[in-house]
Amino acid sequence: MAKIRHIAYRSDDIEEMATFFVNGLGMEVVQRRGNGAVDLSDGTINITLLPMRLPRADGRATKPGIEHIGFTVADEDEARRRIEAAGAEIIGRRELGSSVHYELKYHGPQDIEVDLGHWAGTEPVEETSRVGAAS
Repeated sequence: MAKIRHIAYRSDDIEEMATFFVNGLGMEVVQRRGNGAVDLSDGTINITLLPMRLPRADGRATKPGIEHIGFTVADEDEARRRIEAAGAEIIGRRELGSSVHYELKYHGPQDIEVDLGHWAGTEPVEETSRVGAAS
């Protein structure tokens, strides 16, 4: 089962948003990227604050707010087959600074953007993680 591990949020003021998440919600800054993006974590989920000036992977215009949601999976090959069989079209792969921080970007129905990947500060997904699985 896919687990939400990443939310990308576009902002006009990255520092104001980072301060809000850190001071207001107790998140931790885990990475400041050279392009101005800031990665925050609660220990399980990553929120990446993206500057408005950075281009989108698909070339569309940027706008403030949630841009895309990312999922980590135990079996990436199976997840790719499932999401593509469900009608998603791959946009491409984006490296985020190391071989373990990346995202495979997809367009889904109603123009939603969904990623499969791994992000700084996220909790791994165990292969045995299943809702309703017997212990």
